[in-house]
Amino acid sequence: MVVFVMLALIACAAAFLAGHGMSGSKTRSWVHSIGFAAVLAVTVYIIMDMEYPRMGLIRVDSFDQALVALRQSMK
Repeated sequence: MVVFVMLALIACAAAFLAGHGMSGSKTRSWVHSIGFAAVLAVTVYIIMDMEYPRMGLIRVDSFDQALVALRQSMK
């Protein structure tokens, strides 16, 4: 739970700093806005995927099979 709270706080702080940095110009840079949102979303997704390795794209099935084989050999 602490990891998720810190991740949310860091995301909010980064969004605040990015918005504050872009507030000085007259026009909004859509490339920077979309790029920032994409990088932040990918980062959060990868962290969440690594937190639950048996559910997402990052899988540890082969490691699980190795552990089962090791357990069977110990019997």
